Amino acid sequence: MTKIAAKPLRVVPRAGFEPARAEAQRILSHKSASNLLNNLLNTFMSSRRDGLSQETLKFYRGYLKNANQVIGIGLIGQQIKQFIDSRQCNSGGKHAYYRVLRVFYNWLYSPKSGYGLNPQDNPMLMVESPKVGKRILPSLTPEQIISLIDKCESVRDRAIISLFSDSGLRLSELASVRLENIDWGSRLIKVLCKGNKEGLAPFGEGTESLLRQWLSQYSPNGGNIWGVDKWDIVDMLRGLRSKTGLPCNPHTFRRSFASILAKRGIDSLHIMRLGRWESIQMVERYTRSVRFEDSLKHYKAPLGQQLRR
Repeated sequence: MTKIAAKPLRVVPRAGFEPARAEAQRILSHKSASNLLNNLLNTFMSSRRDGLSQETLKFYRGYLKNANQVIGIGLIGQQIKQFIDSRQCNSGGKHAYYRVLRVFYNWLYSPKSGYGLNPQDNPMLMVESPKVGKRILPSLTPEQIISLIDKCESVRDRAIISLFSDSGLRLSELASVRLENIDWGSRLIKVLCKGNKEGLAPFGEGTESLLRQWLSQYSPNGGNIWGVDKWDIVDMLRGLRSKTGLPCNPHTFRRSFASILAKRGIDSLHIMRLGRWESIQMVERYTRSVRFEDSLKHYKAPLGQQLRR
């Protein structure tokens, strides 16, 4: 693979955008490109908002490390585009490089970075997003979820599957549930969502019954209600997948939560709130398995019988 030659790591000052801060001047005066790269990456990672998960931070750091030949000051959009196009990965992987580089350069060329760079020089402004096919990822029917629950080896595991399905909880949210987080009267669980935001997750009667059965056998003693961590939960789900042949992971249950509600005619805005998503676009991604025929079941002619003679 041909290595992409980057322009010299320098800044061409423009009126009103001179890098006046001492830190910017120090970084831009480095002779070593590797020192500049490390400094840029470390400063960027430190700038990420509180509440980002370790997985998200690992995602940023991993992709930026692999893209080190197009990290710097003074590159042009064509260099970055050429780099992304040259990656030996699928369209989803190329789009991941694009997203991470866009976040990095939007920060670098903003006042928040403190480097005094002109936002109009941001090379990502000239890079188009790679096209990504809209894959329909698997979701489960209520009958398949019941089948998984029936195959569980313990009340705890049945309660976990039921709560995943009823609430659309993320893995980190479910693994952190404590007894004091549960409002039995309203059947709501207080959870810490992405971005360190609090949210409420609903659950139904069947899940309540399973939770009460489990908690009659186990005393949390200040920890989570499961007595295991999230990786133990992942291992349990993998075992169920091997046993049943059904897709069985937290994302599948979250997609199933959204898709089942959508098939029952629940509005996307309500699904967004119930599932603690930040945008309707995310709900639409999770409900791609909902077909026209599913929506047609809820169709009512706008004029109804008003034209009847």
